[in-house]
Amino acid sequence: MIDIIKIIGAAFLTAVTTIVLKNTKPELSFAVTVAGIIVILLFLVDMLKGSLGVLTSITEITGVDNGLIRILLKIVGVGYLTEFSAGVLNDFGSNSVADKVVLGGKLTVLLLSLPIVESLLTLFQQFISLI
Repeated sequence: MIDIIKIIGAAFLTAVTTIVLKNTKPELSFAVTVAGIIVILLFLVDMLKGSLGVLTSITEITGVDNGLIRILLKIVGVGYLTEFSAGVLNDFGSNSVADKVVLGGKLTVLLLSLPIVESLLTLFQQFISLI
C-alpha cells in the first residue's frame, strides 16, 4: 500500500512541478517530466522484485512450465511498456507515432503468444485422443 502512495506522490509532484515550470522555464519542464518518470519507474522495479519470488513459487507448486510463465511475463511487460510509451508520446503531441507504437505492441503480443496457443492446441489434441 505504501508503494502506490509513493508512486502517486511522485506523479503529482512531477505534474505540478511541470505545470509551474511550463510558464516560467519551459526547457526545464521536459527535464522534470523525464526525471519524474525515471523515479516512478524505479519504484515500480522495486515493487516487481518482490513479485517475481511469488511467481517462482507458484510455478513450483502448480508444475506449470517455466517457459510459459516467462512468456506471460514478457507479454505483460510488452503491454505495460507499450501503454507507457504511447502515453508519453501522446503527452508530447505525437499521436500518430503513439498509434504506431500501440500497433507494434499488439503485433509483439501476438507473436509472443504463439507458443502458448501451440501448447494449448497440443493439450486439446491429447485430450481429444483420450476420448
